[in-house]
Amino acid sequence: MRWIRERGHEVPWRQESFFRAMHPALCADLIRPSLPWLITSSLRSSALVGMLAKHRDPTGFARLRERCATDPSVSTAAATRTVYRAAQILVAKGGVIADIVPGDVLELLDIEAEPRGTNIGATNLFYRVLHDLDVFGDQAPATLRELRTGGQRTPEELIDRYGIVCRPVRDLLVDYLRERQPALDYNSLDALSYYLAKLFWSDLERHHPGIDSLHLQANVADAWKQRLRTTTKIIRTPDGCRVTTEAPRINYRECLTPVRAFYLDLAHWAVEDPARWASWVAPCPIGSEEINRKKDKRRRKSRMDARTRERLPVLPILVRSVDQRRKDAALVLAAARDTAPGETFTAAGQTLVRVAPRRSATAKVLAEDPVTGQRRDLGREEDHAFWAFAIVEVLRATGTRVEELTELSHHSLIPYRLPTTGELIPLLQIVPSKTDTERLLVVSPELAEVLSTIIRRVRDNIGRVPLVPAYDHYERTWLPPAPLLFQRHCGYENRAISSGAVRKILTTALAHTGLTDSVTGGPLHFTPHDFRRLFITDAVLGSLPPHIAQVIAGHQDINVTLGYKAVYPDEAVQAHLAFLARRRAIVRVRPHLHSGVQPHVQSSRRVVETFEERSDHPSVRQRPSRRVRRVTASYDPGSGGMDGPA
Repeated sequence: MRWIRERGHEVPWRQESFFRAMHPALCADLIRPSLPWLITSSLRSSALVGMLAKHRDPTGFARLRERCATDPSVSTAAATRTVYRAAQILVAKGGVIADIVPGDVLELLDIEAEPRGTNIGATNLFYRVLHDLDVFGDQAPATLRELRTGGQRTPEELIDRYGIVCRPVRDLLVDYLRERQPALDYNSLDALSYYLAKLFWSDLERHHPGIDSLHLQANVADAWKQRLRTTTKIIRTPDGCRVTTEAPRINYRECLTPVRAFYLDLAHWAVEDPARWASWVAPCPIGSEEINRKKDKRRRKSRMDARTRERLPVLPILVRSVDQRRKDAALVLAAARDTAPGETFTAAGQTLVRVAPRRSATAKVLAEDPVTGQRRDLGREEDHAFWAFAIVEVLRATGTRVEELTELSHHSLIPYRLPTTGELIPLLQIVPSKTDTERLLVVSPELAEVLSTIIRRVRDNIGRVPLVPAYDHYERTWLPPAPLLFQRHCGYENRAISSGAVRKILTTALAHTGLTDSVTGGPLHFTPHDFRRLFITDAVLGSLPPHIAQVIAGHQDINVTLGYKAVYPDEAVQAHLAFLARRRAIVRVRPHLHSGVQPHVQSSRRVVETFEERSDHPSVRQRPSRRVRRVTASYDPGSGGMDGPA
């Protein structure tokens, strides 16, 4: 077209004729324009797709259209965009649809997103449809998210992300991670690289440019420790502004421990392999007393107990709130679906106006508040309300960790028949997670009702729980597809609910309760682990033996379980009062069993009288016995007994 304009031909019909003539050339694979040109050009997509489907790959385009048509969740606009994307790849790369590889899909989607900063929609659908047609083969990831997610990083990549300037120290840290890697899981290795490369050495290079030795001067080490005691936080003010502030680092001693271990490991390894490690041996700038965490553990226990004591009384309020919010959202969504666009409807005390969605979002149920003008996605609200209810109910009934919650599947429900009565009860199988310990929990009737509600919601049209892959955030790996209970429909595919989504859903649910934090005055915040502490505290206070609570919680040490249980001052007072009441009852019924009554006092007096008689003898009067002095000094007639233990 530029060649035509340079020669003075500006007639509009020439451009249309040019593109019309180009379609056969593109279809015949005579020319292969670039993907950026295809995306930004004025080619008629329908004509191009029709010609490719007729002359180059009739079977491939027919299968592609049929796959989109059989999925009820795929709108007409999404199906059209999917077919046209396949046509663009064929024009730019050649071949047929069966020749498309995952790299072609990523290249096309990235070029589409460049002008807008985001994709234009139905990207996951495009990849999934091609994968379902077995275009990519068996080895390709099942979803686009899985393809885009980076896996585990190597020790070199873990260290290089922090931009260490000194190359010898960088190589030393990489070698150190390689040595520690076989004994650590990936999450621990990632944390170790963060402590050593970012918090330790990168900080030293930033404040002491040119540093290249682990032998730190006292003032350098002290300044680093002082900087480590604080961390920078960004808080949001009530007016929406972001303010940067310095706050004490709670895990200060936890950051010192890996650095001290680094120095000590180098010294130990230098004995076994001096050629490799001896040149890096240096005095450790961190003493053993600096990593003593006894006081920090007591403070942490106090903070956690305070959180539990504040949240346990308001847990019923949260439970009622999420249940009512779920019911209201379902009523509003049902009423909106029965209302034509532009009409007003009322449900659950709310008056809204149904809004017609755009052509690309026909599956959405939108409504607008006539007073504020706020547009709401009622389907999204109902989805969040339901999963907030499900998360709160399962967490408070089981006390599971958040990663255990997200890994619950349809296979986790196991029937168990009691050998004594023959009664059949359901058990919930918790897969190994943090402590690699598998355990079984008894499912209460209330929990069984919640789980059955979840299963009914996630089942597909043929009654099966869909298989979805889940991402292990700690190990940076994708788990095999499983019938997970905590999954939801996002766009054109089912996705597992992640740990981050659980936290966001809980935060939104707490905001609807109106509960406030007694310390900050802001909305009360619950973490998934708070429910675990509440569960253990409530169980032990409810007379469940601590060793049974340990088994249910999956702890290897009972002291960990007791550490989760919050200590109430009123609990100690009531227990002491009960002890005194039992003691008084025993004294009234059997007085001679009380340790402070007459038999003990009379025995003490007889001992004293015996020594007094002996002291009257002339041979004894001259040198008083030290034992007599000690016994008589310890006896106080007014106290009713002797000092010290009986």
